[in-house]
Amino acid sequence: MQRHLKRSFLAALGLSAALAAGSAAADPLKITLAGGSVGGAWSAMGAAIGQTIQQQVPGSSFTYEPGVDAANIQLVFDGRVQLGIAHAQMALRATKGEAPFKAKIANLRAIALLDPEATIQIVARKDAPFTGLDQIAKEKKPVRIALNKRGTMMQIAGEQVFEAAGISVKDLASWGGRVEYVAYNDGLDMLKAGQVDIVLNMLAFPSAQLNRLANDVPLKMLAIPDAAIARINAEAGTKSVTIPAKTYGFEAEDVKTVTGFVVLYGSDKMSDADAETITKSLLTHFDYLTKAYPSFARMGKKGLTDVGPIPLAPGAIKAYKDAGVL
Repeated sequence: MQRHLKRSFLAALGLSAALAAGSAAADPLKITLAGGSVGGAWSAMGAAIGQTIQQQVPGSSFTYEPGVDAANIQLVFDGRVQLGIAHAQMALRATKGEAPFKAKIANLRAIALLDPEATIQIVARKDAPFTGLDQIAKEKKPVRIALNKRGTMMQIAGEQVFEAAGISVKDLASWGGRVEYVAYNDGLDMLKAGQVDIVLNMLAFPSAQLNRLANDVPLKMLAIPDAAIARINAEAGTKSVTIPAKTYGFEAEDVKTVTGFVVLYGSDKMSDADAETITKSLLTHFDYLTKAYPSFARMGKKGLTDVGPIPLAPGAIKAYKDAGVL
């Protein structure tokens, strides 16, 4: 009898230890995330991701670094940061070693989709002397365009869109126009001040930044011509999309354009345990994410797994499977 009780006690003790080990909190993480410019959409995403990690694993250290697509990917590849935000289309360029990358980057591993609607939106002042990109190309108008910073998918896709519409950077300069490579908010400030005629970016719609600007400056949105849409989709891996009429108070018509998507990346140097913990943080505190950035509410938890051409990290796969979303 005593021997039986002893065995039962030891078995119970072992079970308790196993349960304690299984429920033990993960070790605090030390994470640096490279995102976008301060005050932009990616900084809001980055801050929200940091909050979920620190809520999930108290005591974790999180640092947000402003950055741009290509540089973020390079930093992740080099192991200088643990996480980076980038467009999936830029990550695909990295795996192929296409410009702006000098060599192929093969060690990227996706953690989560952050924004499924990184949509190209082209705005101009309502009183600008043109109605569309076709007219600018046909009449060789000397327009001033604000793209995003060099090394971003917004800059690359923007140049591809305008070139597909017959407005190359080289031709534009010969017409007396120019391109400014600045952060999105700076471009909007320049549009408000009359220093540029057009601003292009890739972001979810409706954009709060555009709505705020429209309170001060009458705006209009420019569609991308059908032929240019077909070309940019083939070259950049974007998809056709229509911004519905009245999405913005200043635009009463449907606007044809293209969209990419934004993903959170780590590398194969990240441990499976860390990737699993980060992914669990996003899943556990998803309600918080939906309040911090609207794209999360639109796509739902299952949408986090739709990361495109770069494979999910093994730890992320485990977290998604455990949560029943993969």
